[in-house]
Amino acid sequence: MFKLVLALHILFAVFAIGPLVHAATTAGRGVRRGEATAVAASARMLRIYGYASLLVVILGFALMSSKSDFTHKTTAHFSQTWIWLSLLLWAFASGVVFAVLVPSLTRAVASLESGQSVDALKARVAAGGGVVGVLFAVIVFLMVYRPGS
Repeated sequence: MFKLVLALHILFAVFAIGPLVHAATTAGRGVRRGEATAVAASARMLRIYGYASLLVVILGFALMSSKSDFTHKTTAHFSQTWIWLSLLLWAFASGVVFAVLVPSLTRAVASLESGQSVDALKARVAAGGGVVGVLFAVIVFLMVYRPGS
């Protein structure tokens, strides 16, 4: 069971978090170019993959509470630094996605479709995308390095 949950956790991390980070970090390009369809697609992808990232967390908790096939011990405990810090960073990244990026991109689409300027949103979208990218990079580092374990 451990290997199945581990495989699913990694697969969901690759196929949910990867597109989430890609959409977050490239959304600014659509805003800068004034491409309403690209911006709308980025907002939609962020929404879908933002929710899908929850599955990575759920599978992570399942993995954490299961016993390793190799050591026959519980894989990790929530009190370990790399676990709680990763969860905190994921919550912060999700907050940036749902509270900053998706609303900003939705406003950008409305502005672009009505012919208004989106200059005020360019920096916000670019910064939000950068923050999301860095946060998930730190989470990957924590998952691999596992400080405090």
